[in-house]
Amino acid sequence: MDTYVIEAKNIRKSFDGFTAVDGLNLKIKKGEVFGFLGPNGAGKTTSISMIVGLLHPTEGQIIIDGEDINHVDKIKIGICPQEIVLWESLTCKESLKFMGEMYEVPNPILKERVKQLLNDLMLNDKADTLVSNLSGGMKRRLNLAMALIHSPEIVVLDEPSEGLDPQSRRVLWNFIRSLRDDEGKTVILTTHLMDEADRLSDRIAIIDHGKLLRLDTPENLKREIGEGDVVDIHLSDPDKISQAVNKLKSLDFIDSAVEVDGMINVRALNAVSKLPKVMEILQELDVRVADLSLRPNTLEDVFIELTGTSLRE
Repeated sequence: MDTYVIEAKNIRKSFDGFTAVDGLNLKIKKGEVFGFLGPNGAGKTTSISMIVGLLHPTEGQIIIDGEDINHVDKIKIGICPQEIVLWESLTCKESLKFMGEMYEVPNPILKERVKQLLNDLMLNDKADTLVSNLSGGMKRRLNLAMALIHSPEIVVLDEPSEGLDPQSRRVLWNFIRSLRDDEGKTVILTTHLMDEADRLSDRIAIIDHGKLLRLDTPENLKREIGEGDVVDIHLSDPDKISQAVNKLKSLDFIDSAVEVDGMINVRALNAVSKLPKVMEILQELDVRVADLSLRPNTLEDVFIELTGTSLRE
């Protein structure tokens, strides 16, 4: 049975007559990575701010661990903002120690956490380096470490990979997975990177105009929504391409079938499950397949279909 750590009940937020979030209902499971996607101005930042207690909803209620958020100890939540907030004149180790002392983490525990976070985020060799001398990627990793120094149960990451090189991004992704898999933490993730949302999120909420459009696993979203998977079929006998295309595009479960560069290009949602039927029909036409490749439907396809825009527009 699923345990929900956060529940938003019909929350609404208005600013001077403008409704930024409009009747949002969702539940976030304990120990999952929960992705938030939405175009700029969709209301995701306002939604998350209410969910973690930074903003009060105009209407509705936020429940955390069965309690109204107004009665919840905010130490349960760690927030890593998109904007890097660091003390340039401190070293990495000093920054983490100072933040831990602000959260009143006992010294023996704090010492161990500082050591562990520096190791996990590959900042060991920069422990005594001034923040002002760190690269942008190192600063972002330190920013995350500071949000985690008090070992919060819920971790909010706002665009954590912004500006990171591919190697640093890989370190970060592995670390986020470890927060869920090894420590059982609940991670709320906002990102502009579709690949990041797809690979890290257990479930994704897509919102626009302050409303929840869909909430599901990345796999289900890609299976059910979007432009569909693309199957490229290369026939042994090119002369039979037109006959095969005409037959395939007449089928209800095929969204499109066209000839492209001497191959048949078939598009369908959850195409893998439909391939046996496609192959059966080609056999009935006495057509032999020389080669076949599959390009899966993407999360970006899903997003564009639901919102009518790409994520960065």
